[in-house]
Amino acid sequence: LYSSAGRQYPHVSEYARAHFINVFDGGLDLAAAAKHFVADIQDYRQQLGLTGPMAIERFSPLVNQAVVSVGWQVLDAEIIVEQAKLIKSAEEILCMQRSVAVAQQGIAQMQAALQPGVTENQLWSILHQVNIAHDGNWIEGHMLASGERTNPWLQEASNKLISAGELVAFDTDMIGPMGYIADISRTWLCGDKPNQQQQDAYRHAYDEIQFNTQLLRPGVTFKELCDHAYVRQAKYQAHRYVCSFHGVGLSDEYPKIYYQEDWPRDGYDGVLEENMVLCVESFSGAENEAEGVKLENQVLITANGPQVMSDYSFEDILLN
Repeated sequence: LYSSAGRQYPHVSEYARAHFINVFDGGLDLAAAAKHFVADIQDYRQQLGLTGPMAIERFSPLVNQAVVSVGWQVLDAEIIVEQAKLIKSAEEILCMQRSVAVAQQGIAQMQAALQPGVTENQLWSILHQVNIAHDGNWIEGHMLASGERTNPWLQEASNKLISAGELVAFDTDMIGPMGYIADISRTWLCGDKPNQQQQDAYRHAYDEIQFNTQLLRPGVTFKELCDHAYVRQAKYQAHRYVCSFHGVGLSDEYPKIYYQEDWPRDGYDGVLEENMVLCVESFSGAENEAEGVKLENQVLITANGPQVMSDYSFEDILLN
């Protein structure tokens, strides 16, 4: 569907020529392209004797309209695909472990390079370099910030110089080797003399992810996770992260488990199963305070309880 090459390949025994249905490959008349695409799929279905529903994922509305126009029953394939990705195979777990190992190598090199005067972008670029050098793929965002840019969270890396005494927080969001994610957050101090506000925020974030990790067991519902999650201090609630847990695999995946404050509007239920992989998140930054702390671990759910896949060290200087 999206191949830029319209030819046979030497080691492929059966090749179906793509009918381009995006603007870059197919031009601006996507209605005509969609009709060609649907006619091709119709012919293929007839060859195979298929008459059942058609599941499609994230196509142009023009493609959806063309499919409906020929009378096929249409299902949303994203729902099917997300359920198929939910339980990780043994091979997938090995791939994720490899990706986490590469990410943690990059994290170690970032920490070694952290000093006053380095920019956020310079520090963040180290993770990209290590990922590519180890056959990794790409990184979803630029989630590294320092000082007052750590609070509220979700401010991307910039050319700001990191100063002595500032916190530096990041979230890898790294798609590593074999296409699997390593989603890890840590926060460091640029220096060795934290203030009380920094230590309080770090302790709060650390306690939250440690407490919530122990809740991850097969058979627990999403609503139970929400109801029994760590009770956050009131001052950190306004700048809370977008969720307390979320699934991962090839990238961020279903499910997304919300905080109690957000559950009535956004929450949906489900059940944890063995060999799901979830990330446990915390952002702790008060509205009236300068800095915040972002921590996150990637956790495999096993029959015997949670197994933390990301074991990069926490900061004793900020915990004590």
